[in-house]
Amino acid sequence: MCNAFVNQLLQIDTTGKVLIAALQGETAQRYLPPLPENREEWSFFYLDQAGFSDQSDAFVRLCDRIGGVWAILSAIRIIPAPIRNTVYRFIARNRYRWFGQRSTCRIPTQEEQQRFLP
Repeated sequence: MCNAFVNQLLQIDTTGKVLIAALQGETAQRYLPPLPENREEWSFFYLDQAGFSDQSDAFVRLCDRIGGVWAILSAIRIIPAPIRNTVYRFIARNRYRWFGQRSTCRIPTQEEQQRFLP
């Protein structure tokens, strides 16, 4: 999982409320719909007992789950989903230009590895 978002999530979710699964992994293949062949069209998904969501809905639900100050960000749910998702896709398309892309991946600690699903 070479992903800055995953690294941030591991730091933010200090209580370990959220588990992580690679989109290519067994867990994602079992619970998510088939992914587009074009990796540029892949999204961020959130899955819990209520089902799965993607794009900005997934972000809102994740912020709710983490809680604390992050729950404040879930207030964006008042913005209609089509507008939120347009902004989400714009950020996703430009993330490497704005934030850069790493050529190496950080290896998770043993404690962090327990939060990764197959």
